[in-house]
Amino acid sequence: MLKTLTVGLISLSLLMPVTARAAADDTFRQLELFGDIFERVRNFYVDETVDEELIEAAINGMLTSLDPHSSYLNEKNFRDMQVQTRGEFGGLGIEVTMEQGLVKVVSPIDDTPAARAGLQANDFITHLDGTQVLGLSLAEAVERMRGKINSDIVLTIRREGVEPFDVTLTRDVVRIQSVRSRVEGDVGYVRITTFNEQTDTGLDREIKKLRKELGGDMRGLVLDLRNNPGGLLNQAVRVSDAFLDRGEIVSTRGRDENESSRFNATAGDLLDGLPLVVLINGGSASASEIVAGALQDHRRAVILGTQSFGKGSVQTIIPIPGHGAMRLTTAKYYTPSGTSIQQTGITPDIDVPQSRIESLEVAGRTRESDLRNALSGELGPDGDNGAAQVGENDTPADYQLARAVDLIRGISLYSFNTVN
Repeated sequence: MLKTLTVGLISLSLLMPVTARAAADDTFRQLELFGDIFERVRNFYVDETVDEELIEAAINGMLTSLDPHSSYLNEKNFRDMQVQTRGEFGGLGIEVTMEQGLVKVVSPIDDTPAARAGLQANDFITHLDGTQVLGLSLAEAVERMRGKINSDIVLTIRREGVEPFDVTLTRDVVRIQSVRSRVEGDVGYVRITTFNEQTDTGLDREIKKLRKELGGDMRGLVLDLRNNPGGLLNQAVRVSDAFLDRGEIVSTRGRDENESSRFNATAGDLLDGLPLVVLINGGSASASEIVAGALQDHRRAVILGTQSFGKGSVQTIIPIPGHGAMRLTTAKYYTPSGTSIQQTGITPDIDVPQSRIESLEVAGRTRESDLRNALSGELGPDGDNGAAQVGENDTPADYQLARAVDLIRGISLYSFNTVN
């Protein structure tokens, strides 16, 4: 059998052009090197090894050396990923990547153990239950963070500006309601936490609910994509399309120019042209950046917040029959203006860092009412004199959201005065 295979390879090599034959010979030599190393590890490593684990580690090493987002998924991890995209999975509720050999938090997911424990975008996880992360692959680190429901894990966190600290998280079933909404006075607010199979239908449902509640008094909408780590490309396209009537949403360009794709909007705007502000920050990645970039380029929305994460690559899940799948970076995506945001991210139209608002009342300041013989003011319909009374409890906890709501009202007022 070996002789037949050898003769076949020789015959094939004779038919190849010289350059192709040289390249094939070099590849065969490299594969022989891998086989040689593999055998030496099996025979001489200090502890007994498992062939399957060695091969899986070698494959994962090859893929992760390409970029931080390519990896091998064994059968269990592949099943977990399929469950996650359907919107329910077990774990900590944290989207992570690998940077400088450490696990870096892209963003915690709302209402999950990670979010409740106060983990933040750009945190670094240095230890898992006291074991160093350095030296582990991303897949290995993620696997260690998974476990039985109600079991605990201690993460050591390195955060800029503070000493490293430990936080204990209890694993839980993470159920993601990817779209939530509420009313902010006369402005609608919609938050998308991730882009899974339920996102587009959830967005449609929540906007209809807001429009029914506010009716003709609705001034506009704030779309909150902060700390949204992304998800499915087709969902990002559908969310963008929900606010656009026409034009390109995003294009993907791979190694082969013939395999480039363009996604275009269809007629219909869920807001019927009402003002739209999109909130982003450093935890807004991938699909979130597609939406923000499309709405920004078409001038359909004002982008407010801070620079986004900068993940402008597309990963394709390629099943490997009988084993699992490989996640391979196959393309980069571009906004309608033709801009790649890989590593740079989306730059907001209005840069607004998250801030804490404090009252700066000056004690002992003289007011009109303190002056002798001051005229009395006229009382308003509620028994006051019409002046705004702002107490400590009225201070908005979310400064970026407060700015977005004010901007919506300003745009709405300007548009009304212009038309009338």
